[in-house]
Amino acid sequence: MDYEKNNQPPINIPPLGDGGENGGQIIPLSEGAFTIDKTKIFVPFNLENDDLQQRPIGSLLVEVQPFCIVTEKDIIVIDAGLGFSKGKQLQIHANLLEKGIDPASVTKVLMSHLHKDHAGGVSKKDSFGNYRLAFPNATYYVQKKEFEFAMDTSYPTFMTEEIGVLENNPQVHWLDGDGEIEGFIKHEITGGHSPFHQVFWLKIGGETIFFGGDDAPQLQQMKSKFVAKYDFNGKKCMELRQQWWQQGLQENWIFLFYHDIKTPVYPERV
Repeated sequence: MDYEKNNQPPINIPPLGDGGENGGQIIPLSEGAFTIDKTKIFVPFNLENDDLQQRPIGSLLVEVQPFCIVTEKDIIVIDAGLGFSKGKQLQIHANLLEKGIDPASVTKVLMSHLHKDHAGGVSKKDSFGNYRLAFPNATYYVQKKEFEFAMDTSYPTFMTEEIGVLENNPQVHWLDGDGEIEGFIKHEITGGHSPFHQVFWLKIGGETIFFGGDDAPQLQQMKSKFVAKYDFNGKKCMELRQQWWQQGLQENWIFLFYHDIKTPVYPERV
């Protein structure tokens, strides 16, 4: 499938004023808008022409939007998209190339969880039909228990053929619970959207960047109080969103929203 929406400009992360760590850029990598219903199939949605009322009852309208964060030392991809193609390329690769970034230069891939809309771009097929990791020079950071749960649960929530390449792969750094990566990335298991879902805080250029994955997928969900039926623990997700929103506003976090149609980054910056 071939989807064209990838118009979000990079957001600059200013460097520290005291000669500390350099800044960088946040680059949303939109794969387009989709509806999803109880079948768990993502169906492309044209925001200009399609009518949500014509989709099956209960359909949710979502963006699918991985992120790339570029610093002086790293090119970091956060979640990997649906794994669809754009022309003859993996869409996340095409989106990176459109921003002037060679996928082979990606150094880290952070995975919040392994549902197919977040992990489809983890791997790609080679010319022989075998799956290979999509970012050949990157270290993948994955919760070990999330992978085990995904392989046991399988289709339609998890595409085991696509993520199975992670197993016993030397590029994978298996995470076991909460912790830090190289002193500037904090990860924490929430068990909210899925049993071993994790969220990330990245400290870059004096800023705190927060990625809540599917625990905190859209801006509006941070501002309202509700329990989503599609979450493993909807009450916990609701409570965490309220906690993160209040703390983030007080501490001036930059929020990244994977499924937000209008606001991938909040607050919006030039």
